[in-house]
Amino acid sequence: MGEGQAMRMHIARPAIDGCFPGVLLFSEIYQVTSPIRRLAAMLAGNGYVVAVPEVYHEYEPAGTVLQYDSAGTERGNALKFSKSIDAYDADAKAGLTALAEHPACDGRLATFGVCLGGHLAYRAALDPRVSAAACFYATDIHSGTLGEGSHDDSLARMAELRAEAMFVWGRQDPHVPFAGRERIRARLEEVGARYTWHEFNAQHAFLRDEGPRYDPALFLQAMTMTLELYRRALG
Repeated sequence: MGEGQAMRMHIARPAIDGCFPGVLLFSEIYQVTSPIRRLAAMLAGNGYVVAVPEVYHEYEPAGTVLQYDSAGTERGNALKFSKSIDAYDADAKAGLTALAEHPACDGRLATFGVCLGGHLAYRAALDPRVSAAACFYATDIHSGTLGEGSHDDSLARMAELRAEAMFVWGRQDPHVPFAGRERIRARLEEVGARYTWHEFNAQHAFLRDEGPRYDPALFLQAMTMTLELYRRALG
């Protein structure tokens, strides 16, 4: 997060008193849409404080939601490559700190992300405070093309990963082809990462509960796997 630039985070938490583990949830390129809000509520209802940052806060007014149409996709992709890797990382650090300090958070931290957010959830998990990362159809890791100048060091930094990571992919996802998935998995093996790996016959964005690519059966399976990961890694 750039100096002096406020980043709005949307909070979902269990509707009971108490302290709970925190999940920093990164959205797709459209920011905090209705499907992302429902996803956050799903996790919160299972016993987590969930914080969802607005990833393009430097470029768009607070509360901006890009639409799932050609104009929204074009704008979201343009901003994805306008923002620097350093800025993404600063946002993650600030978001984790704010979440850990939230009165309803017990200090245990995990991440979750879809699409762009899957990549950001992985990068945020390089922070040693994070114990688990659920990364769904994460774009640009295999190609090193995230951020300003379209180059990042996500594969190179994989040796820093101490959190248990879960990577979930759709085989019919054109954004992360087979060769790209193989490159990521080979690097995970090379560095001895703690990870699980799942591939399904599904399209990109199969968790999004709007549009033709939504797969409700896989959504339920994915949530079960995520909650098992969090229970195992967070204790």
